[in-house]
Amino acid sequence: MKYAIELDRVVWSPGKAFRLDELSLRVPRGSIYGFLGPNGSGKTTTIRLFMGMVKPHSGEIRVLDGRVPRDMAHILSRVGYVPERPHVYPQLTVGEAMRLHAAFHRLWDPHWADELVERLGLDPDRKIARMSKGETGKLLVSLALAQRPDLLVLDEPTDGLDPVIRRDVISTVLDYVSESGASVFISSHLVHELERICDWVGVMDRGSLVAELPMTDFKNGIKHLRVETIGESETPPPFTVLERKPPNGVSPYETWVVRDWMDDHTRWFDTAGTHLRDVVDLDLEDGFVELLRSQRAPALDPHGED
Repeated sequence: MKYAIELDRVVWSPGKAFRLDELSLRVPRGSIYGFLGPNGSGKTTTIRLFMGMVKPHSGEIRVLDGRVPRDMAHILSRVGYVPERPHVYPQLTVGEAMRLHAAFHRLWDPHWADELVERLGLDPDRKIARMSKGETGKLLVSLALAQRPDLLVLDEPTDGLDPVIRRDVISTVLDYVSESGASVFISSHLVHELERICDWVGVMDRGSLVAELPMTDFKNGIKHLRVETIGESETPPPFTVLERKPPNGVSPYETWVVRDWMDDHTRWFDTAGTHLRDVVDLDLEDGFVELLRSQRAPALDPHGED
């Protein structure tokens, strides 16, 4: 498999308070890769590393077959980047900002740039200082897409935007990806938004990548199991038990939260003398929360022991 972004055992720390420790990450080419994690987990730091803005203490980074930082000039000519904070001059108009950015990108497509401005409802003569947050967000995405990138890096691109503008921005990105086959790396706390558009997911917590896999595998691998008639088994389960919730007034069954679930794992319950009542699917947000819990507390065995 070819990768748009590769980090191999990258170490970086600004001091004692935070550390990325041997971070390895792979973004398949042509994928839309959703990057999840709580605030302070290292998402933006990871982006700054592979964009060449921060130098790692050790490890290797490759982007689009180029080495970071050695080949950054070539890499950046093929990457469209929307940072977490706007990077446009507020005294310029939309049209002036477009022309300024065009001067720095040899692959800039002026006709496509004009189409983006029209499609996203931007006024070329409007000063950026007078634009709303939503309008500025649409401008930043337009600047990134107008250079016809092979890789699009989006750091919280729709944060604070209303649902209509979010839909317009995401729709424009997806149309470009469908047409060009570009790869997308998108960091966002809007979990349900990533669930709809991403085919790969990576989860960061406290400077470590705790999961990286296809979106379908992630969603299908974390489940709630409702269990009754708890038995004993000498054979360990083929899945990881993250949490056991006792019966309550609403449900007479014990609820297990499990990771790495597969359909054929139901057979284990037959040998364990335990009756599996049913398997409950989780959405991406619930699975994300349960995964973080598993990283911050010891996993349980099926008998409830640490």
